[in-house]
Amino acid sequence: MTDILSSETGNEIFRDQPLRFFLPQRAVRGRAVRLDAVLDEILAAHDYPVAIKLVLAEALVLATLLGSLLKSAGGQLTMQAQSGQAQSETGVISLLVVDYRAGQLRGYAQFDADRAAELGANASLETLFGTGYLAITFDRDEGEGRYQGIVPIEGDSLAAACQHYFFQSEQIPTLIKVAISADEDDCRGAGLLLQHLPDGEIGRERLHVRHDHPEWEHAAILAETLGHDELLDNSLSMEQLVWRLFHEEHEIRVEPGSMLSRGCRCTLERYREILERFSEADRSEMRDENGVIKVDCAFCSRIFEIHGL
Repeated sequence: MTDILSSETGNEIFRDQPLRFFLPQRAVRGRAVRLDAVLDEILAAHDYPVAIKLVLAEALVLATLLGSLLKSAGGQLTMQAQSGQAQSETGVISLLVVDYRAGQLRGYAQFDADRAAELGANASLETLFGTGYLAITFDRDEGEGRYQGIVPIEGDSLAAACQHYFFQSEQIPTLIKVAISADEDDCRGAGLLLQHLPDGEIGRERLHVRHDHPEWEHAAILAETLGHDELLDNSLSMEQLVWRLFHEEHEIRVEPGSMLSRGCRCTLERYREILERFSEADRSEMRDENGVIKVDCAFCSRIFEIHGL
């Protein structure tokens, strides 16, 4: 249900639930989210060094912001960041994957533990991924198919790479701000996304050269004033945060998104179904000395034992 935001709006969202908002006079839509318990639960599946934890947390915030743009409950957003393949191009992280579907969020990172142990907390993207790339895939429900864009991992953050994706692949003026705070024991993340949609819905030709459109410029300048501490301030609700930025607008429409949860979709039944597609010769090579096939789920760090197959 869409509400008109005011300084007295109730039922406020503080964490683990995205807020959708729209500035109709500017043709600007937005998303805001703060991750807390769900982020801790996902990161706890592996013993990540702080540098890896920071970039994975950023990717999970981005997946929530982008995934909440999907209209259908069955749609899925997947982000995959991969290191360069040549020896001179490799980073500490070989693969980072996150996805979002109907409020279910998951992610993990594969990394060189020895190299990661030598990193400080604020490792550069080049150190983490080398000359890698970021692939963003929207799988839409109801037979609408999928679309994907691939961009190099450049700049000082994954958020910058995502902005470049929208400029290059979607031709939508986009601003993304992400704030992450992490140490050995705690991690918090928050983000804000703004987009200018002067031509209506996604799929139509965009005015991608109109980043200087006055309506978009006005909204983007206001959003740029948002500070790192404000994004992470747990005493400030998402509605209050949006109101601080855009309270002078004629109208701000807001709508709560789905509550977030760790959404690993691994089950014995699912893995059994997948393994049944392999030949008997292939399954024979997978079995251990007791005839059991063990499947290790990287997302939740669980091992599933498949018997009798």
